[in-house]
Amino acid sequence: MKTIDELLSEGVAGKRVFVRADLNVPLDGTTITDDGRIRAVVPTVKALADAGARVIVASHLGRPKGAPDPAFSLAPAAARLGELLGADVAFAEDTVGSSAEAAVAGLADGRVAVIENLRFNAGETSKDDAERAAFADRLAGLADVYVGDGFGAVHRKHASVFDLPKRLPHYAGYLIATEVGVLKKLTDDVKRPYVVALGGAKVSDKLAVIDQLLGKADRLLIGGGMAYTFLKARGYEVGISLLQEDQIPAVQEYIERAEKNGVELVLPVDVLVAPEFPDLKTKAPANPTTVAADAIPADQEGLDIGPETRKLYASKLADAGTVFWNGPMGVFEHPDYAEGTKAVAQALVDAPGFTVVGGGDSAAAVRTLGFDENAFGHISTGGGASLEYLEGKTLPGLAALED
Repeated sequence: MKTIDELLSEGVAGKRVFVRADLNVPLDGTTITDDGRIRAVVPTVKALADAGARVIVASHLGRPKGAPDPAFSLAPAAARLGELLGADVAFAEDTVGSSAEAAVAGLADGRVAVIENLRFNAGETSKDDAERAAFADRLAGLADVYVGDGFGAVHRKHASVFDLPKRLPHYAGYLIATEVGVLKKLTDDVKRPYVVALGGAKVSDKLAVIDQLLGKADRLLIGGGMAYTFLKARGYEVGISLLQEDQIPAVQEYIERAEKNGVELVLPVDVLVAPEFPDLKTKAPANPTTVAADAIPADQEGLDIGPETRKLYASKLADAGTVFWNGPMGVFEHPDYAEGTKAVAQALVDAPGFTVVGGGDSAAAVRTLGFDENAFGHISTGGGASLEYLEGKTLPGLAALED
């Protein structure tokens, strides 16, 4: 995989460089609530601009249905990128139409333009190879060189991620090079004990990575909504907690495999419960009750790990040589259910080894809860991509850059 440093050594002044970034940031209306992914691509964009390239930044945002939708415009992200760069950033109101063509044609050396949400064109996400190829051809017409730096999208076989690099000289940006280096530390160069903390809503989203980790990790800590399927598999009552009953046989098999393989599988010993899901808009007090994990009332819902579990998980992370954490321990968006996630984040900060926050809600949580990002070894920009890499899958966007 060629890197951006090789491209810069070859010279980029006057060249049109297409940077596939990941500007898929959370929005409240037009207000960005977490700009981490935008900040992550700044080093690549700035290096190219400083070297005199004409930089075209492209990304998706959300899941529009292959047509323009103002709710998913990249305009706020383009404005924030300009603020972070300390320079004006042009914005094209389409992807490959007259506005994009004009924006690119108007770029001077060292300047930057952002084109509109790639998913406003159905060709970006099409499962039809010809439709994707046609869109990639039009994108290729805007540029001379391709730089892949949208790690959060490399697990997608999309036009701008998979097809476009084949049409232009292609290089990996700083972010992707960093992310791949980190993932190799989690697979090829692991310092032990290797502890993995998994949370989030659905156990089905994590089964494949658990399958792989049962042969690699020393300890697995389970929290979040997915924990209740594990507790049910142990024969516990879980009330009205989030439950995927169809996954119970698989979870039971994993519990048995963990014991057989000598992997310590750690489940909550107590949880916070309430009769209903909290109001995340008003953040009104929820008044939860703490109960033992094997004593959840039939009419209550588990919404966070309890205080004894927080202590237990912190103790299991205290000597870790390597930690990978993906998924919050509870409904961290509400203050009454944030303590479990906060405790795990603090345990990563205190851990002596290399700590990785695996993107998505976990990355949002550490920022929302006020942690210093530099206190972690690495905060990934791609939760889904990280998980698929750890599952052993080939990621289309990385494969395209390696050709």
